[in-house]
Amino acid sequence: MSRLRSKISLFVASKFALVATAAVLLSGGCARMLGDNVAREAERDVPDGWSSSAAAASAETSSAAQRQWDELFNDPDLRALIEEALDNNQELDIHLQEIIIAQTEAGARRGEYLPRLDGVVGGGVEKVGRYTSQGAADEANGVAENLPDLHFGLTASWEIDVWGKLRNAKKSADKRYLASIEARNFILTQVIAEIADSYYELLALDNQLELLDRYLEIQQDALEIARLKKETARATELEVQRFEAEVLKIQSLRYAILQLQIETENRINFLVGRFPRSVARDASKFQQTQPPAVDAGLPAELFDNRPDVREAQLLLEAAELDVKSAKARFFPSLSIDAELGYQSFNASHLIDTPASLAYGLAGNLVAPLLNFAGIKADYQAANARQMQAVLVFERTLLQAYTEVVTYLAKIDNLNQQFMRLREQVDKLEQAIETSDILYRSAHADYMEVLLTRRDALDAELELIETRLAQMQAVVGIYRALGGGWRTAK
Repeated sequence: MSRLRSKISLFVASKFALVATAAVLLSGGCARMLGDNVAREAERDVPDGWSSSAAAASAETSSAAQRQWDELFNDPDLRALIEEALDNNQELDIHLQEIIIAQTEAGARRGEYLPRLDGVVGGGVEKVGRYTSQGAADEANGVAENLPDLHFGLTASWEIDVWGKLRNAKKSADKRYLASIEARNFILTQVIAEIADSYYELLALDNQLELLDRYLEIQQDALEIARLKKETARATELEVQRFEAEVLKIQSLRYAILQLQIETENRINFLVGRFPRSVARDASKFQQTQPPAVDAGLPAELFDNRPDVREAQLLLEAAELDVKSAKARFFPSLSIDAELGYQSFNASHLIDTPASLAYGLAGNLVAPLLNFAGIKADYQAANARQMQAVLVFERTLLQAYTEVVTYLAKIDNLNQQFMRLREQVDKLEQAIETSDILYRSAHADYMEVLLTRRDALDAELELIETRLAQMQAVVGIYRALGGGWRTAK
């Protein structure tokens, strides 16, 4: 083992050069280097309340996002699907690996900050030129021409983090690790919301299919009546043909809904992480189910509840630390190297103490002189990434607030729309009964019957779709507020 000579190596022209370099940095040289692209503080202010009258009543309560997902969704079939998805969804598992990768990166950064200790065992042979000072001395003292070199021991090195370069890099890696957890939480909210959306869509399709079957039966009865009336010369072939066309139209729509059912079931199965199969559900009470109330809380709670806002915040903090770490590279770095062990050219004397004991200690103070271009480029890139993180955070926060306001207004408007549609359906059901009586007594023609039933069918289909939109709006506001990722502790 080559004995390290005690030394302090200073790779700068003079102390004046170091002082001048530090003075330039401290006097704003880095700011001038960045030009107009100096990163700024992110805007974190949000309005005191939601710009929606629907949220006024709930503004003083805690956000519903703090409720666990199984408290909001009380349908046992839906809860079973979500629980299975939490175990099997591939997207969640992919992001779990991202967390592990980020965790190992944080561990690696932490290792760079700590002193390094290695064990060394080695051996070799050395021959120096005869007509060198060492060769002449070896020959004069009878040293073998081919001289073995055997050694073992410990070597240590430690870069003293005077300017915080390594500490800030470690803290940045820790922030990114925490951000990866929030990224998975955000995917978790998306998966739960998408499963709930698709499940409610499947219930709505079941109700629409049941409605079509009911109307198909009514239309087929009307077709039989038209045929009987034609046989008695009280109706024309045109009436029969129009009723037949209406029956075919409903049958065609029925097949379209059957296909949508298959697609929705397969989408749910994919999210759950299983191959296509029938999805268990009970659609009998879908239209009578009242959408649960969701308290919006205060906009400031988005910082605590929305995983994507929390992720953007952590990534912004990591970017700020990266800039500090990149800036510290302009300053000199101080490192200490040491080694302790045994060294000998003869194996029989390798562990003789203290004759074969070897040690060394060295300190190095290194300052960059010619590679400023690379350090400058890294610093500018880190600053640009920090500015990018500022903009991403502000956009994420704005998007979160906008989504909540949109869903609050949507819930209010859908409630009003559903009540009007319910009244319209009731009126049209009465109109169907009236048109049937009038048609049977020849006081109304077939077109009045067809149009009345068609309007009623369209209104009931729209009523089901509105109920679906209401349920999905509840899911949407829950997701927009940041709900779904919390689990029981």
